[in-house]
Amino acid sequence: MNVEDQNGVRTVTFDRPESLNAFTADAAKALAQAIEGVDADQHDAIVLTGEGEAFSAGGDLEAMAERDETPKESFDRTRETLGRVVETALTSDVPIVAKVNGDAVGAGLAVTAVSDFAYAADSASFSCAFARVGLVPDTGGTFLLPRLVGLRTAKRLALTAEFISAAEAADLGLINEAVPDDDLDATVDDLLETLRKRPTATLGLTKRAIHENMGRYWQEALDHELLTQSLAYGTPEHEDGVNAFLER
Repeated sequence: MNVEDQNGVRTVTFDRPESLNAFTADAAKALAQAIEGVDADQHDAIVLTGEGEAFSAGGDLEAMAERDETPKESFDRTRETLGRVVETALTSDVPIVAKVNGDAVGAGLAVTAVSDFAYAADSASFSCAFARVGLVPDTGGTFLLPRLVGLRTAKRLALTAEFISAAEAADLGLINEAVPDDDLDATVDDLLETLRKRPTATLGLTKRAIHENMGRYWQEALDHELLTQSLAYGTPEHEDGVNAFLER
């Protein structure tokens, strides 16, 4: 996992191109640590991308073949690896942008889904491929997919494990947009420029409120929304934003 900080952006590059950036347990832990290590006072965004032809092919099949685990051991390992990636991504105070440079399969698709923004090259394809190897979608797949693409489409993707194009992924709402391969960097850079202009602390409050309210009853959700708004009212970013607007 290659981690680079530049101009307020932490770029995390999956750097196992020989395995199409498949996730080992160590790679998943490194990704979670890279997300956890971001400071909202110093960073405006996190970008996730892959080296080589793929974004990520998902779990490492060679590592799977070598495992000899009880269900309890499998539960603990997954919770501390890809499960931890989901938790850190959902609770991060900094927006996460998936720059999907190539195919996103299995956990690669799920990491795309858990990101706050996702832009893909036209040549990329997506598959919730867990069923191909006799597994249930993890990395938040069963939680996030129905919320992004709807219940029937989520079942279609998960149960058939079919591949879909980047254009269809955009139409379904799995990603924000599919763009020509040569335009992917510029598209993400434009988004990052916008995020730099926004108050990161407030974006973190907004993101947490949205995620935490997904499973709440409406009245409890509104109370939580008001709580986060009251915190936002007390931030310097709010005061600066109001003053800047009035000055204009």
